[in-house]
Amino acid sequence: MKYVIGVDIGTQSTKCLLVGIDGKVHAQASVAYQPETPKPLWAQQDCAVWFDAVCESVRACVAKSGIASPDIAAMCVSSLYGGAGIPVDEAMQPLHPCLIWMDRRATAEVDAVNANVDVARLQAITGNGVDSYHGFTKMLWIREHLPEVWAKTCYFLPPNSYVNWRLTGELAVDHSSAGNIGGVYDAAQRSWSHEALGMLGIPARMMPPRLVESSDVVGGLSAEWAAKLGLAEGMPLMAGGVDAAVATFCAGVTGSGDHVAMIGTSMCWGFVSPTVDARHRLITMPHVYRGADRSYVFGGAITAGAAVTWFRETFCQAEVAEAARTGEDAHALIERKAIEVPPGAEGLVFLPYLMGERSPIWDAQAKGAFIGLSLAHSRAHLYRAVLEGVSFALQHNIEAGRQSGQPLDDRLIVVGGAAHSDLWMQIVADVTGYPVFTIEEEVEAALGAAMLAALGAGLVDAATAERGWVTLAERARPEAAAQAVYRERFEIYKSLYPALRDAMHRLK
Repeated sequence: MKYVIGVDIGTQSTKCLLVGIDGKVHAQASVAYQPETPKPLWAQQDCAVWFDAVCESVRACVAKSGIASPDIAAMCVSSLYGGAGIPVDEAMQPLHPCLIWMDRRATAEVDAVNANVDVARLQAITGNGVDSYHGFTKMLWIREHLPEVWAKTCYFLPPNSYVNWRLTGELAVDHSSAGNIGGVYDAAQRSWSHEALGMLGIPARMMPPRLVESSDVVGGLSAEWAAKLGLAEGMPLMAGGVDAAVATFCAGVTGSGDHVAMIGTSMCWGFVSPTVDARHRLITMPHVYRGADRSYVFGGAITAGAAVTWFRETFCQAEVAEAARTGEDAHALIERKAIEVPPGAEGLVFLPYLMGERSPIWDAQAKGAFIGLSLAHSRAHLYRAVLEGVSFALQHNIEAGRQSGQPLDDRLIVVGGAAHSDLWMQIVADVTGYPVFTIEEEVEAALGAAMLAALGAGLVDAATAERGWVTLAERARPEAAAQAVYRERFEIYKSLYPALRDAMHRLK
């Protein structure tokens, strides 16, 4: 049997899987880290952290598996959305940490684009709007604030492209990563847009010229890195893509209207569509599978699991201490109490805008809030409200997505760390009205990357790719009484941001 390696570079960890072409996982490894947040709304990462994590996790997988290197036929790396990308000079040396998707520092650059550029034309070309989430606004920030970096920049590289270059010496950018940059990629022509780049004042030469499909071979593993990783020289590396789309692909989401919520550090909800339309205020990129005729359209919340982690670390010291004593999970301890709180958290609503917000409100200055607090509310109420608030943000994006006119599948697939929580999955079902299915294998984007490797190497056919290697399990069905509560609360949730927007902006 032949085997493949799938790697996913995430915001807080890199995960590697070694998988047989029957879909069985034979070894896995992960390396944890944290992004740098030196100032409010800033989030960046030294690309060496990512590359070292990839190498460490791959070496560990190969060693654990005991599989001979000639039997490992291909490898693919997916990655977090790298925002601006890694600025590198002519010698391909990194010039500055990568401003990642979480980074919201480019507020002034967004204002300048809105004031000075034909935004309607930009949207028509790219299928995307203007926000500091998008990489092109972060590139403009570098131009304005780091002129010495800008002057030396030869290319901006997505994280997976940089890793592939280090391992093979070949440079290419997959279409999903190119499209997700936003205002520089022509969605119809599937190429860098010289018109859009000219409008923005970004030299076209900074965009790597070779664009490829996610399952295309970028190059063969170099002799140096083959020896260091325990793999065969010349083993092909596929291009990979943006992790949200790769996780969606892993779940077997390849047809129009299939939709998935990836709820990890952030929340991304997306669906497959044959069309590109910026008017629904979501994000559009070519899908990682059959990207020539299928777009991945998505939106999301910047802080999802990050909001839960913030709450635990800030307010749940008692549960954290008990977990340390008993070996139980702190989330499980607080969740047992939150289950007893009725839907709606007895009049408490949480706005999960802890680092501004992405779609559909697109406001880097939005602030988080608990609304409705009283002396009757406990930590359990607040915890449940956090889960409900992120679920309302999910529903807000689903509502925006429906404006595209694309019919959605009658089930919602959820992947990511949130899928470990039975309570959260029930809340999602009740808020969205969809039966919720999760993946039994709990491997998601890394397994999707492995499938792209197998597909690109010709080890699996299209039918296998579309069926996927995962098993879906139904986790929750909507309950009528809770749905009625959440329909009313969701309307309140949507009204709160417009009502509080001016005050949020004045809070510095």
